[in-house]
Amino acid sequence: MGRKPQLIDQWGNPVQRSLLTEEVGAPTISGVRSPIAGYPADGLNPVRLAAILKEADQGDPVRFLELAETIEERDPHYLAVLGTRRRSVSQIDIRVEAASEAAEDTMRADMVREWLKRDELQSEIFDILDCLGKGFSATHIKWFWDGRHYWPERLERRDPRHFRFLRRDLTTPLMLDEHGKEEPLPAFKFIWATIPAKSGLPLRSGLARVASWGWMFKAFTQRDWAIFTQTYGQPLRVGKYGPGASEKDRNTLFRAVANIAGDCAAIIPEGMMIDFIETGNLSASSDLYKDRADWLDKQISKAVLGQTATTDAEVGGLGSGKEHREVQEDIERSDCKALSAILNRQLIQPWMQINFGRLDRYPRLVIERPEPEDITALTNAVAQLVPLGFRVSAKQMYDKLGLKEPTKGEDVLEKAAPPPVLPPAVPPVPGQPGPSPKVGAGDRRARLALQAAGEDDADPVQLMTDRLMTDAAPAIEGMLAAVEAMVAAAGSLEELREMMLAGFPNVPAGQLTNLLATALLAADLGGRALLQDQSDG
Repeated sequence: MGRKPQLIDQWGNPVQRSLLTEEVGAPTISGVRSPIAGYPADGLNPVRLAAILKEADQGDPVRFLELAETIEERDPHYLAVLGTRRRSVSQIDIRVEAASEAAEDTMRADMVREWLKRDELQSEIFDILDCLGKGFSATHIKWFWDGRHYWPERLERRDPRHFRFLRRDLTTPLMLDEHGKEEPLPAFKFIWATIPAKSGLPLRSGLARVASWGWMFKAFTQRDWAIFTQTYGQPLRVGKYGPGASEKDRNTLFRAVANIAGDCAAIIPEGMMIDFIETGNLSASSDLYKDRADWLDKQISKAVLGQTATTDAEVGGLGSGKEHREVQEDIERSDCKALSAILNRQLIQPWMQINFGRLDRYPRLVIERPEPEDITALTNAVAQLVPLGFRVSAKQMYDKLGLKEPTKGEDVLEKAAPPPVLPPAVPPVPGQPGPSPKVGAGDRRARLALQAAGEDDADPVQLMTDRLMTDAAPAIEGMLAAVEAMVAAAGSLEELREMMLAGFPNVPAGQLTNLLATALLAADLGGRALLQDQSDG
C-alpha cells in the first residue's frame, strides 16, 4: 500500500499534524519573545532614523517595528487614516463561492460559511491588516478537532518583532524559538500577510517607512511651536524697583516676575512695579507652524488613503468630493482582493487539505463591497426587455431586489385585475343624428354576429372594416407594443435599428399580412359586385 502524500505549505515546509492544535510563537516574559517593547522614537533625529531603517534593510527589523508602533501611538492623524483603511476592509461582509455545484463542493463551501459567522472575525481581520503599516503581519491559526474535521478555532496576532527573514532573500519568513534561534514557520500554522504599498522587500514596503519621516519632521515642528507659544503666548513681564531697593527686595520682585506666568498672582513690596509688554503680530508667526504641521498631515493622508479630501477637506478645494472618494474606493478594492488571495491561499486551502487532502479546486472567499444597484432602472429595463424575448432568471431578480422567493402555500402579492372600461354615453342632439361612438372590438364582434344572422342593416364597407379590425387587432397591438418597448429602451437611433432588426423576427406579422391580403381581395370583389348590381339596375 502506498504512503499518503505529504502535505507541504507554500514554502515547502511539511505539515506536522501533532502541532495543529498547539500554541506556537506565543510571547513569554522570561524568553526572547518578550511583549515589552523599546522606544526608539525618543530623541529621534534624521541620523538615528536613517540608522534604524538601514538595520531593517539588513534583516534586523526590531527597532523599526518598535518605531512603527510608537508612531501609531503618538500621531493621532496617522492612527486615524491607517485605522480608516484597515476598518474599511475588515467590516465588509465576506461571501463564499463553492468550487462547483457538486454535493461535495457545496458541503465544503457550507463549512466555510458556517465558520464565517464568528463574531471575532472582524477584529481578527483588522489585526491581519497590520501588514499595511509594518510591511507584514503574522497571525497564528489555532486549530481544533471536533471528531470529524479540523476547524480554525481562532486567529491570534503575533508580535512582528519575533520574526525574521531568510538572509538569502530577506523575503522568506522565519520565527524565533524560545531560545532565539531562527526556524521556518510551522506549516499551516500562520497567515503570513503582505500587502505592499510599493514593490520590494516586505520591510521596505510598509506605510510606516514613509510615515516615519513625516512624523519626525512634524515632531520637530510641534516642539518649536510649543516653545514659541510658551515664550510669546503670554506678555513679557518686566519688574521695576526703586534705587533704594535692597537685595532681598530685588529677589522678591524677581520671584514674582518669574512665577506670575504660572501662578497668575504675586505679592511685591510697595514702591515696586510690574509691567506686561504685549508681543504684536503673534498670529502670523504661529501660522507658520500650523501650516507646516497640516501640510505634513496631508502627505500622510495621500500615502495611506491616496487623497486628502476625506480627512483634510478644504472649502472650495478642487476635487474635494466624489473624485477623492473614488480614489479611496480604488485602494479599498485593491486591499480586498489582496486579502482575499491571502486568506484563500493560507487559510481556506490548508483547511480543506487537512480534512480532504489535495483538491483540484477549493472554496473561495470573496471580499468586496456590493455595488449600489439602481433598482428602478433595473426593473424598468426588465419590464421592457422581457416582452422582446429576453430571458431573465427569477432567482437573480429576487437576489437583486433583496427579496426571498416565496415558499409553496405562502400568500403573495399579485397584479390586480384592471376594471372594465365602458365607452362614455353621448346624448343625441335633437334633429341631428347622434355621434358615432368609438367602436371597440366587442362592438365589432356583435355587429358581425348580427350581420351573419341577417338582423343588421349596416353598410357593407363598415362590416368589412369591422371584420378586418377584429381579426387583425391582436397582431397590430403586438407589433405596436414591441415597437414602443424598443423605442423606450434604445439609447440611440442606431441601437433602436439593431433592436428592431433583432426583435421583429419574433413578432407575428404573418397573420396581419394574410388578413390584409384577404381584405384587399374582398374589397376588390365587393367593388366589382357593386358595379355589376348598378349596371343591372
